[in-house]
Formats: sequence, structure tokens, C-alpha cells
Amino acid sequence: MGTFTAAAAAYPACMKWLSDPALAPIVEKVEAGERLTFAEGMQLYDTRDLNTLMRLANLRKQQLHGDRVYFVHSMRLEFTNICYVGCTFCAFAAHKNEARAWDYSPEQVAEQVRRRYLPGITELHMSSGHHPNHRWEYYPEMVRGLREAFPDLQVKAFTAAEIEHLSRISKKPTLEVLRELQAAGLAAMPGGGAEIFADRVRRQVAKNKVKAEKWLQIHSEAHSLGMRTNATMLYGHIETLEERLDHMDRLRTLQDDSVARFGGGFHAFIPLAFQPLGNTLAQNLGKTDFTTGLDDLRNLAVARIYLDNFPHIKGYWVMIGSELTQVSLDWGVSDIDGTIQEEHIAHAAGATSPMKLSEQGMIRMIQHAGRTPVLRDAYYNELATFPRTPATEAAD
Repeated sequence: MGTFTAAAAAYPACMKWLSDPALAPIVEKVEAGERLTFAEGMQLYDTRDLNTLMRLANLRKQQLHGDRVYFVHSMRLEFTNICYVGCTFCAFAAHKNEARAWDYSPEQVAEQVRRRYLPGITELHMSSGHHPNHRWEYYPEMVRGLREAFPDLQVKAFTAAEIEHLSRISKKPTLEVLRELQAAGLAAMPGGGAEIFADRVRRQVAKNKVKAEKWLQIHSEAHSLGMRTNATMLYGHIETLEERLDHMDRLRTLQDDSVARFGGGFHAFIPLAFQPLGNTLAQNLGKTDFTTGLDDLRNLAVARIYLDNFPHIKGYWVMIGSELTQVSLDWGVSDIDGTIQEEHIAHAAGATSPMKLSEQGMIRMIQHAGRTPVLRDAYYNELATFPRTPATEAAD
């Protein structure tokens, strides 16, 4: 008790709710908008003072965005599930002769978009398998066809893992692949394929996928072209907490470089909770349980505090459910993704969330958490704001 009293006296403005005196210097840093060291990031993972962790993450978020929370009216489309890579955590990939395999032509992709299109959709998010037989021309042709058919739709597509695959089949450098896709109409890149950067983990969960250094290089190249990207991290399987923070640290370093050299880089960091059904990794581990709500919230909070140069931390409702996503708005989250329409990758591995959410449902989710919803596009241009009303106050 004496230690706590001394800490409170040293930091009177921020100690009202502190129960872990070891966090006192971190609280001071966050209140001043200063950067945490790696050791301090690990303290956030280790502390039992969850009240302080939540408040610090919320403070960092408030410093950046006030009470505003962003979402996008979007569509998700996987143009093929055929993939040769063999990641052990994946339940989505299929071999081309399997009955459950699909593989759309560029014309069929456009038709799928037309079938699912709703007024107001601004973002088309596409990431898919590494198809062993598609020619390089298929990909820019698909993007170009979508832009011609839907000129108001922003195409966010191709993870860094897919870009490396396209580099191999086209025999072009990854920078040139990005440049040609951008010329065809590619607006932004999703953050998939990052998984966990640590070699120990990567060898076990994604040994045939793009290496960590190449993933970072490809995103740097996209940033050099003025393209803004996202970054993900797959957690809750065999990684350690140190490996989670190492992953974030490498992203923070790249973001520093991209902002300094190109004026911008990553829009958002998106932790992806491991889904334990239908994949060999879970089977080999004997794992059937999902990540806990506490692990999800702690991970989001640490990300928000540690990744001080990332504009947004995203609570991906597909992975953690809409209810916990709503709670996460108190834990540093400033973006809850989009309406999506249909999602297959996470659901193939056991995600129990709906396949889509309505725009009005997302607005209510944010408003009833005491926040202000902001509709954005893929570039984070603000399209509409939905202030709280007497009706939403009454609903609380």
C-alpha cells in the first residue's frame, strides 16, 4: 500500500484508478503521448490491472479520434478457394478437384459483385487462394473489369502473400506487380498473410507462404506508390506474447519509415483471433476452444497503446463477434470494419458470427456504446457522421 501511495503522489493526475504501481511510468508516457519501449509493452501484457489497461487504450484512442468510430459499407468476395500453399491454420483452401472448390473467371467475379451489390457500397475487399494455374493477366484483367463495371467501387485486394505469388507467375518484381495492378484500378491492399512474423511460428503455421521480411517489403513498396494498406496478426495458436509484441514492433518500425519517406503507410492494424475448427493446426494441438474475450480485449488494448503511429486499431467483428466488438470500443478500437455481405475464410474455420451486418446495425452498435459512428470509404475519407440522438440515448 505504501508503494501505491508513493506512486499516486508522484503522478496525482493519473493514479485515481491505478492498482498496479509498476504501470505508473507507462501511464505518464501515454498521457504525454510518448512511445513505449518493448519492455513496457510486455508489462501491458503481464499486468493484472485490466482497468488501467482499458483506460490507457481508450485514452490513446481518444487522443487520436475522440469518440468517433469508423466503419465502411463493404462487400467481401473470395474469387477462388483453390490454393497450393497449405497453411496449417487454414480451413478455407481447397484442391482444384474437390467438390467444394470454386474458381471465378473475371466475368464471373463481376457477376458475383453485381449479384451482391447494395446501394452505398464503396469498398470491395478481395483476398483468395494462391491458384496454381491462373496466368498473370487474369489479375489486372479482373481489377480492370471491376473498375469499368463499377466505377464508384474501390477495389481493396491481394494480400502481400498473393502479391509475391503474382510476382512468381509473372516473373516481375513485386514493385512492378503492384504498379501494374494499381494502373488497372487497385485502390488499396488488405493486411492478410502476415500471420506471426517470428520464424519459429511461421515455419509451423505457414512455411510455404511469403516470409516476414518479404511481407514487410511488399507493404513498403505499396506505400511508396501512394497506396495505403492494412496489417494483420493471427493470434491465439502457438505464438508467445513476446512474439505478438515482436510482430507489432516490426510493424511500428515500418510505419515510421513509410510515414517519413512516403507521407503515409498503414491505415489500420487488425488482430485476427485464431478459429480452431476444420484445420490441421488445431487438430494437431488438440485445440477446440476459441480465444477468450479477455485475451481478445487485452490484445486490442496493447496494440492501441504500443502502435502509436497507426491511425486505427480494428475490432474485426467476424472473428470476435459483434457483442465483444462493441465492448472493444472501450479498449482502444476505432474501426469495426464493414458490412461485408458474405465472408467465407473465417467461417470455414468455425467463426460463429453472422455472414454480414447491415449498415444500420453497425450504426446502432457504435451509438449504443456511447460513440459516434463515422461512415468511411477504403481511403478513410469520411462520408457521413451519425450523432447520438434521444432515441439512441433511450435505448441505452
